[in-house]
Amino acid sequence: MKAVGISGSPREKSNSRSYLEFTLKALEERGIGTELVDLRGLRVEECHGCYSCAKSRECAVKDDFQAVFATMREADAILIAAPVYHASIPGKLKGLLDRAGFLGRWTANDIAAGQGSAGYQWKGTAFSGKVGAPITVARRAGHAFAFAQLLLWYGVNDFVVSGSHYWNVGVAGKGGAVNPEEDQEAYGILAHQAENIAALLKKIRA
Repeated sequence: MKAVGISGSPREKSNSRSYLEFTLKALEERGIGTELVDLRGLRVEECHGCYSCAKSRECAVKDDFQAVFATMREADAILIAAPVYHASIPGKLKGLLDRAGFLGRWTANDIAAGQGSAGYQWKGTAFSGKVGAPITVARRAGHAFAFAQLLLWYGVNDFVVSGSHYWNVGVAGKGGAVNPEEDQEAYGILAHQAENIAALLKKIRA
């Protein structure tokens, strides 16, 4: 079993990545293999909305998305960590998720075979049955909207979403600081999140 963590922050040694690394380490301690994908330095464009993927089953935009998407498909669990920018996730991460959601849907469904209002007969997605969990980091406010963005993405892409005893949010970054250790409550939340993800994976993949 393998969990992939995606860090959506453009900053080097970011707070988002620190919380994500902590969670992945906690998963490793519970027997789950892990891999971290840092979007910083990668070229991932926005979705062009061309629907080429509905026919070719691949994204027409050629950049680093293809490699990241392949890693996402191989994973049993996908964790996404994002800083909060104006109550939203960063643009590059949004581009990745938009494209992965579109392509993930058309890898399993045929838009031309339409049945019902959706325009196709549902056959799952590339992510069906995978476990998902978001992590957001903000200086103070805006968590709810960014966290909801990630939850909505997981939900519409057929993930099994894992929770903890509180939302996976970290308070850090005042004045641009990298200071995740000042929010010790966040570490406790994420440690329990790792327990839940590991337990879910072992049940689902048993």
